[in-house]
Amino acid sequence: MPEPTADHEPELLTITEAADVLRAPVATLRYWRHLGTGPNSFRLGRCVLYRRADLRSWIDAQADQSRRR
Repeated sequence: MPEPTADHEPELLTITEAADVLRAPVATLRYWRHLGTGPNSFRLGRCVLYRRADLRSWIDAQADQSRRR
């Protein structure tokens, strides 16, 4: 698998990378995953992965909910 560069962001992110994108602790992502309220994720073997597009969609949905309040 090629190394990510400034021009290419990886499509699949580990839970640690997703936490960095969301600026949230890894424990929070684990809790959201347990509750089923966080961004979509899936297991590939033992690894929990997030699609970058799913993170962006979830962030947008959270922003929309905040505007409606």
